[in-house]
Amino acid sequence: MIPRYSRPEMVKIWSPETKFKIWFEIEAHACDAMANLGLIPQENAAAVWKAKEVEFDVARINEIEATTKHDVIAFLTHLAEHIGAEEARFVHQGMTSSDVLDTCLSIQLVRASDLLIKDVEQLLAALKRRALEHKMTVRIGRSHGIHAEPTTMGLTFARFFAEMDRNLKRMCVAKDEISTGALSGAVGTFANLDPAVEKYVCEKLGLTPEPISTQIIPRDRHAAFFATLGIIASSIENIATEIRHMQRTEVLEAEEFFSEGQKGSSAMPHKRNPVLTENLTGLARLIRMAVVPALENVTLWHERDISHSSVERNIAPDTTVNLDFALNRLANVIDNLVIYPDNMLKNMNKFKGLVMSQRVLLALTQAGASREEAYKLVQRNAMKVWEDNKDFQDELLSDKDVRHFLSEEDIREKFDLAYHTKSVDTIFKRVFGK
Repeated sequence: MIPRYSRPEMVKIWSPETKFKIWFEIEAHACDAMANLGLIPQENAAAVWKAKEVEFDVARINEIEATTKHDVIAFLTHLAEHIGAEEARFVHQGMTSSDVLDTCLSIQLVRASDLLIKDVEQLLAALKRRALEHKMTVRIGRSHGIHAEPTTMGLTFARFFAEMDRNLKRMCVAKDEISTGALSGAVGTFANLDPAVEKYVCEKLGLTPEPISTQIIPRDRHAAFFATLGIIASSIENIATEIRHMQRTEVLEAEEFFSEGQKGSSAMPHKRNPVLTENLTGLARLIRMAVVPALENVTLWHERDISHSSVERNIAPDTTVNLDFALNRLANVIDNLVIYPDNMLKNMNKFKGLVMSQRVLLALTQAGASREEAYKLVQRNAMKVWEDNKDFQDELLSDKDVRHFLSEEDIREKFDLAYHTKSVDTIFKRVFGK
């Protein structure tokens, strides 16, 4: 994580201070549960909560860990320094380090999910607003980067809205899947820890007990979580790439907002570059980079090893922080995107009616031409537009073979732009509802 691509609320989730506060809550709730079961004295459980308002000294914990070479033991030692060795003697009873580490990670991922869900909702609101604004703003649709047929800018925004709406559902499922806790002791058998302790702690922390946790929570859950983040990142890049294309000088159908005083190039004062969406493309690569390591973490030795640990300590904060930043940046890009409807029409008409070729093809077949003959007639006139900058409608009107099947009125009618927008309302109802 670097400050340039970080937002404070998400960063705070992964701070050492937050982590140690969660560790404390897990241990304190576990003591309460054991006291309720009569396994430890009530006064000892109550004494642990004396540290509730304590700001755990990260430097001191790191100092202890330098000797113990074990982070959870270092934390427990520091906790005992606050509440007293006698009061702390039942803390962590029957538990193993993974009970604390994995349950804490689940809490952090749930909190990160809540922020990411809000981010996606904010982006959806921006996409919907721009879709409705440009519902009937006609632009050329492209396939293979080549002019195809007319569409609308509203449909482009609506398409991205539908994709992000699917991602919102995926994010909610991913959050649900990661919302499990485990306090099952060494190798997960509850030999030294009553399952009721796990149930109590999970209820207090808003988690569901992991049905079978070996010594850790199964990593297929985490793999699904990070795979979801990777999919969302790809959707971000999908939108960013479209905007980058639209901002190309030769296209200029839309561009990122260029603020007063902004500079596009240190060498060329005229430049207005799509820097935000290019940045989003790069961030998407970083986010997806976490997916393969998360998948590889699923395979562990026996009831546990720690090969997953170093991976998660990196990808959990970095990936959620990057995605939080990227979603927020994209929402702002969409909100402030400058649209150029005149340029869209200019681009669509660049090849003088050529984009209406399919309508003419269909009309010829309906008028009695075979499909092969119709295709040949349309294509030979289309090539004159490509190669000699002719007007497609004029060429069709002067082609006697075409006129054998179609009247002048038939041909001119096929160049009505409204034909291509007649189902926009239907599509919008599918995407946004009534």
